[in-house]
Amino acid sequence: MTTLKVKDVKGADAGSMRGADTIFKIEPNTFAMHQVVRSQLAGARAGTHQTKTRGQVSGGGKKPWRQKGTGRARQGTIRAPQWAGGGVVFGPHPRSYAFKVPNKVVKLAMRSALSAKLADKELVVVDALDFEAPSTKSAAVALSALGVADTKVTVVLGNEDTNAFLSLRNLPRVRPIFAFEANTYDLVDNKALVLTKEAVKWLGEVLS
Repeated sequence: MTTLKVKDVKGADAGSMRGADTIFKIEPNTFAMHQVVRSQLAGARAGTHQTKTRGQVSGGGKKPWRQKGTGRARQGTIRAPQWAGGGVVFGPHPRSYAFKVPNKVVKLAMRSALSAKLADKELVVVDALDFEAPSTKSAAVALSALGVADTKVTVVLGNEDTNAFLSLRNLPRVRPIFAFEANTYDLVDNKALVLTKEAVKWLGEVLS
């Protein structure tokens, strides 16, 4: 088992907790991480780009000039691709860019991301982010005490930490997510990763 140091919201040591070696101490599989992040970004693309072919452009019903005798190249329609305002050849059309990655690869990628963050000393575990009411100011103070206030940070909260989520969401360069929303892209797209103890336990159950 891997020992994870735990801090409180004031930045003081608050003991430690156990984390599975299969989650926090594996050799990061960069290929799996790359595949999963590509899949996430591809799935987020709208794919609504559209161009018109020569059959969809309006006009051009009449042959511009007779076939022979003019000395010019033969033309059948002014909406052919070589004409200004004509159709587009092999242009983009609406499509889905999404592609699937096996679930076991998704879990491997998340385990790799967590292991890499711990190895790079970019992982911070906090005992809890309990706010009696939503308070952005309190959240900013807490992140400052944890030493991650001046960087891009992802905060993974327990699934019931609504007040913490509401407190963190308006801070610049801070992305709060619940544990059930955790994904490879959000785990790696930061300079510091903060997890609550409850989030660590939830991820441990899901990824084991």
